[in-house]
Amino acid sequence: MTSQAVEANADGLIGPTHSYAGLSPGNLASSLNKAKASSPRAAVLQGLDKMKMLADLGLPQFVLPPHERPNIPFLRSIGFSGTDAQVLEKAWKEAPTFAAAACSASPMWAANAATVTPSADSADDRVHFTPANLVTNLHRSLEHQQTQASLNALFPDASRFAVHDALRPVGHLADEGAANHVRLCADHGERGVNLMVWGREAFEAWDGPFPARQTREACDAIMRRHSASGVVLARQGKAAIAGGTFHNDVVCVGALDTLFFHELAFEDTDGTKAAIRAAAQGFEPKFVEVSAADLPLEDAIGSYLFNSMLIRIPGEDRLTLICPTETRDNPRSHAVAENLAASNGPIGRVEYVDVRQSMANGGGPACLRLRVVLTDDELAATNGGMRMTEELHARLTVWALRWYRDELRPADLADPLLLEESRGALDELTSILHLGNDFYPFQRA
Repeated sequence: MTSQAVEANADGLIGPTHSYAGLSPGNLASSLNKAKASSPRAAVLQGLDKMKMLADLGLPQFVLPPHERPNIPFLRSIGFSGTDAQVLEKAWKEAPTFAAAACSASPMWAANAATVTPSADSADDRVHFTPANLVTNLHRSLEHQQTQASLNALFPDASRFAVHDALRPVGHLADEGAANHVRLCADHGERGVNLMVWGREAFEAWDGPFPARQTREACDAIMRRHSASGVVLARQGKAAIAGGTFHNDVVCVGALDTLFFHELAFEDTDGTKAAIRAAAQGFEPKFVEVSAADLPLEDAIGSYLFNSMLIRIPGEDRLTLICPTETRDNPRSHAVAENLAASNGPIGRVEYVDVRQSMANGGGPACLRLRVVLTDDELAATNGGMRMTEELHARLTVWALRWYRDELRPADLADPLLLEESRGALDELTSILHLGNDFYPFQRA
């Protein structure tokens, strides 16, 4: 199937409880900044500006709403009772680690929201979504049901979109979503290659210093249920995982016919490239590899060069790499990025965007977005209230300034006033994004 299609982005709107609680082993930035003060207001404004930047470049841009946090239903499910404020107070006193997980704003990283197969690659000509179960970390395992509700709200037409349940939440089917998926193609509307990257097998004895979050069996299951074509499974580099590459998108990004990756991204680089070439139909993949000599893994992770957005701006032939400002601030990654733009290769321009609040928790520009390839008809069938426009950006900016705190420390998450503020913000947001008045659990209580 071939049709006109574009690559849209759906970014996670950063929530009012954005904080640095250090909940994610293997995420070096998260661990390094644990207990430091965050600025939810600066974070959400940075995210909104990034979304507007993409919309201004002519790419369809959507907003995925934050999840309800603190997650009082979760705390009630583990035995805390009383009023919502009492539940929160008791949880922080008796089970602070669980309370911290219930307050995490981690759904902001929409690259982990789901794995997406476009209609050009699916047997039934629908766009398929499988929300990630994210079972490796407690705070993220709480996301998939609300993520599914968000995807159903954004993609409501069942004749064009299939939003599946998450895989069964067990370690054997551990799934981290599109952070371990890259689609390559000649053009967005043409059949592509679906590269799924896994860290371990379901029953493999794992002895690494950090968890390998994606299983091969989860990749297989998702591609089967999506009836996806052009599937290539590749093992993530063990050295990369040991060095702090908790998702493959920390060392690899791709767009159209181009795969941009670090030397250590794959356990078998030559085999991965050969498998991609064999699966590609109608195009010759372009591989842009950065050596560890030019960019040591430590610099790749610290600068998040590969957790950038690789896009084609309408009207331009070469790709644009949208990097975090940390890439510019690191001399080695900056040199690599600028050399890319100066070369005659497929990447012709580099832009920098400030998402420092997200970066301090280990999430760059690519972490904040879920990519969805849509035909014109599919784009028209989305929820227009969730599409970024000049007007929506202005409304959400005013909304964020009204509700979000300028500073937040992990200890502040126990404040019952924060619970009230968060619910007030989300209640208003459902109206702004046309989500209805029963979108969140607290609205249905």
